[in-house]
Amino acid sequence: MELIPLGKTGLNVTRPAFGALPLQRLERGEAVGLLRAATDGGVNFFDTARAYTDSESKIGDAFEGMRGRVLIATKTRGANRAAIESDLIKSLEALKTDYLDLYQFHNIRELPRPDDGTQRWETMSELKRKGVVRAVGITSHSLETAGEAAASGLYDTVQFPFSLLATGEEEKLVRLCREKNIGFIAMKALAGGLITNIPAAFAYLQSFSNAVPIWGMQTKGELAQFLQLAASPPVPDADMGKAIQAEREALGGRFCRGCGYCLPCPQGIYIPFVARLDRLLRRSPWRQYAEKDWVERMRAAKTCLLCGDCAARCPYGLNPGELVAANVADYENFMREQGLPDLL
Repeated sequence: MELIPLGKTGLNVTRPAFGALPLQRLERGEAVGLLRAATDGGVNFFDTARAYTDSESKIGDAFEGMRGRVLIATKTRGANRAAIESDLIKSLEALKTDYLDLYQFHNIRELPRPDDGTQRWETMSELKRKGVVRAVGITSHSLETAGEAAASGLYDTVQFPFSLLATGEEEKLVRLCREKNIGFIAMKALAGGLITNIPAAFAYLQSFSNAVPIWGMQTKGELAQFLQLAASPPVPDADMGKAIQAEREALGGRFCRGCGYCLPCPQGIYIPFVARLDRLLRRSPWRQYAEKDWVERMRAAKTCLLCGDCAARCPYGLNPGELVAANVADYENFMREQGLPDLL
């Protein structure tokens, strides 16, 4: 298993690493078994968040008594000292540990800085000095904010969406992190599940020597695939280049990344999935979207008022409401073609 330094943190992390958001969807025993299988396969870096419901506690159950074998990163949405410290106490308790290898500000839009009046940066710095956290980082869906963090020298790591769909500007961010010796963690390396050519996605990330992708694995089969790719990395060649280009042509441009900044919706619509359903329907088994829970989500989507509330919050400059409306119509047409009319 390849080990690379995570910037200046002093942590040597595996590629691949484990993104723990999907653990929320697994039964506890299943999640614990998957996590332990990952460590048995050589994975040592696990990224979670306080906001990922029971993900932290499942990690705590899995790694109790074996803390020295794993590196754990989590996140806080705390907007001030009290909130950060409260989150930290809960995270340490859930993870069954007395320290964090990496503590990150979660999905920030404005970079916490010294003397900005929030005490966020000062709080994190004190936790690091005390040894409660070994490194401090940020996660963001804003390229501008991620770039500011990398250039500022205030943070040890930057986590940002990065996949084979990346633009030249996003690739510059990865190179900037390398130049500044800032750890770069790539989230959404499969573009929220839209990229289906896993070897191509893996090869692209491997071409950036400082990028640590956190793959959102939720089955032992998926884990086995990534372990195999790590053992025998795909060799970039003309065919691989064509595969990457095909993915870019199919998915590139302006599309919903599923970041969730648009939520909550006043109508209760789960926008991050509905807004990219046109691609999901055609790139994953479609029958799941005809089941009761999805039909109910799509019925809720029909109530969209195009109020613009979500558009004002989208970091990618999209109008998610318009995507929702278009995808409701597309969903009905698609299901009609499959012989399932009038689901909604």
